[in-house]
Amino acid sequence: MKMPLPDQSVLEKRDMLVRRLKEIVQNPNGVIDQEAGLRAFECDGLSAYRQLPMVAVLPETKQEICEILKFCKTEGVNVVPRGAGTSLSGGALPLADGVLLGLAKFSKIIEIDYENRCAVVQPGVTNLAITDAVKADGFYYAPDPSSQIACTIGGNVAENSGGVHCLKYGLTTNNVLGVEMITMDGDIIQFGGKHLDAEGYDLMGVVTGSEGLLGVITEVTVRLLKSPKHISAQLIGFPSSEQAGECVGKIIGAGIIPAGMEMMDYYAIHAAEEFCHAGYPLDVEALLIVELDGPEVEIEHNNQAIEKIAKECGATVIKLSQSEEERLTFWAGRKAAFPAIGRISPDYMCMDGTIPRNQLPKVLARMGELSEHYGLRVANVFHAGDGNLHPLILFDANIPGELEKCEEFGADILRLCVEVGGVLTGEHGVGVEKRDLMNEMFSEADLKQQQRLKCAFDPDGRLNPGKVFPILHRCAELSKMHVHNGALPFPDIPRF
Repeated sequence: MKMPLPDQSVLEKRDMLVRRLKEIVQNPNGVIDQEAGLRAFECDGLSAYRQLPMVAVLPETKQEICEILKFCKTEGVNVVPRGAGTSLSGGALPLADGVLLGLAKFSKIIEIDYENRCAVVQPGVTNLAITDAVKADGFYYAPDPSSQIACTIGGNVAENSGGVHCLKYGLTTNNVLGVEMITMDGDIIQFGGKHLDAEGYDLMGVVTGSEGLLGVITEVTVRLLKSPKHISAQLIGFPSSEQAGECVGKIIGAGIIPAGMEMMDYYAIHAAEEFCHAGYPLDVEALLIVELDGPEVEIEHNNQAIEKIAKECGATVIKLSQSEEERLTFWAGRKAAFPAIGRISPDYMCMDGTIPRNQLPKVLARMGELSEHYGLRVANVFHAGDGNLHPLILFDANIPGELEKCEEFGADILRLCVEVGGVLTGEHGVGVEKRDLMNEMFSEADLKQQQRLKCAFDPDGRLNPGKVFPILHRCAELSKMHVHNGALPFPDIPRF
């Protein structure tokens, strides 16, 4: 469908913005205003929703970011920060009337400080690059999203990303010591540092997971951990997903905290095995990967305990890694599960919700019923140990109505997560995907309080508007009794 042409005043303002941005950014290729170049930024990992930005700008210095933000505030222009664009919730979806601020050029590891067990990095450094830089010295960075080869640390902080080892070592918020951020006013502010804790309000905790609504992250101090000397992994296959879910709860209930505990169902197992030949059993309905690290004697004891629990839960396959190469092969299939699903479906939407572990059997059974109701397959790949689900809903966008059915299916899954005592997101963020479901979890008073916090950092609401909040309130009116009179509904999200 052809979009209507903008009127002359809009074109003139856009031309003025482009001219001024080119004056601010020294690199002649740092401002992109042609449609062909802007196509690279039209969506993030949630590719069902797409929108060309008005202009994209790629600064190379903090001073350039400060000037861009101050200029956009003065001109009343919205700004959408973007890292690698791997967000699965539409967190980096551009705005037709906004500037997309790309941070890919901020890709330096500034300092590695082994004495304080931390590293200072720019936001465009990829997650895996941090571990690669320190592993020769026996250290690593614990959070490891499946997209770690591509996702950047700035985006990890914005979405509070997790990974397969977040069960034992925590999410991004548990592994970040300090953050430097530039506000919409162009001010550079710092939270935390190399020290383990900071006095006063936990503003660093506020910034982590704030989805680009409060400021633009320009520097991150991350915690480095000593690499464990001994690691082993088990593949455990079950006749049903419910039995696998029961096993997860019993392992944690026994006081065993694996470094990682992941679950894959039938569709995910077969897709991953065909994709990378990890040696997964194909005659099971569900597969657990349980990894232990620490002292060798502890690992041996816990592996035996896990095997006993698994058999009690009906496991039909139990395979212990016999070498580091085999352990990495076990994980290769899990890490490749998302792209592997593309082999069995033209399109899929990756959901993200978190539930209490003891609700896994119930939720998995209910998702099976929803799958039948909507007539869409669902492949389950998730962080079973901490209840962070990643159902992949398979659909074909070329079939009229299937995307809409997929969205309804996904919304029902997230409502189910909240219903059983869970939350809407574990690590992907709210973005635009879950924006209109926030009322399922939060009251109007809750949402207004969250918006007041945003207003403290960005009173004009220029940073990443249209994300997280289902209704946007003017900051000046949030302090009044009848705030709803100033409510501004967001426009529909553009989809392919």
